[in-house]
Amino acid sequence: MNERAKRIMHLSRGDLGDLNLFCAIAKTGGFRKTAAELDLSPSALSHAIRGLEKRLGVRLFNRTNRSVTLTPAGRELLSHVTSGLSEITNGLEVLNRFRDRPAGQLRLNVPTDAARLVLAPVIARYATLYPDVRLEVAVEDAVVDIIEQGFDAGVRYGGTIPEDMIAVPLCPDLRWVTVASPAYLASAPPLRGPADLHQHRCIGIRMGSGKIYHWELERGEEKVFLDTDWSVIVNETVLSIEIAERDGGISYNLERRAAVQIANGSLVKVLPEWASMGPPLFIYYPSRRQLPEALRALIRLIQGQKPDQNVKGE
Repeated sequence: MNERAKRIMHLSRGDLGDLNLFCAIAKTGGFRKTAAELDLSPSALSHAIRGLEKRLGVRLFNRTNRSVTLTPAGRELLSHVTSGLSEITNGLEVLNRFRDRPAGQLRLNVPTDAARLVLAPVIARYATLYPDVRLEVAVEDAVVDIIEQGFDAGVRYGGTIPEDMIAVPLCPDLRWVTVASPAYLASAPPLRGPADLHQHRCIGIRMGSGKIYHWELERGEEKVFLDTDWSVIVNETVLSIEIAERDGGISYNLERRAAVQIANGSLVKVLPEWASMGPPLFIYYPSRRQLPEALRALIRLIQGQKPDQNVKGE
């Protein structure tokens, strides 16, 4: 057996680290994007991959000014090492159970409403209780594949979570209401029922999936789905509320997101007897891996449990 073959058979810690970098580049499709996500310089990342290619004796990537693609050897290597690195990650996560407190990195992808309602109230305490965890939260309303993007978990509304995921509820069912400023309502046509909304300036919301959300209004057993000629369409709750505060029309939001404005009187509920109860927010993660201890601790805080209690929904 030649020296190169011997070196390949005996992987070092450096080799494992470089293989992880290789998988990350293959996932993102670019050196610069991967370097930014990993807080590395592009030159350091490129140097690491060149060293890995030299040690393996094959080229793993085709590089041009415009793109980075896997070579046949790179595709073959990726198919074999992905599952192996995943098993190593799971094995390291098991060690967290023997620590006094969780450690490591936890990456989450959450929509704006979830960030404000369930994460913002607990993150400061979480960072204090678990200083050995590096928590990274990506706030974006676009629907992403958390596995492909390298997140440990994501947050979505119930009913929108991929079937192959484990999901844990973070809150009770959520109440949706329509709100507007007193000044707008004073100068606008009267509102006696949902049908009258067609005569008003209604602010539409474009969801992370790209679809415009149809307002759902309920009163007892009665249900109405409103789709109208939206006067304004936005993709952010805060902007929708601010437009409504400035007499721009009627906004449809989670009641908790407009609670401050309703309390101070800058917004009032429109057709208050017509509202809608929707599914809660769920945190979800891949079913093929164990619940990371850092994530378990975060869920406990959100659910209002003590650190040693089991997570509701497990």
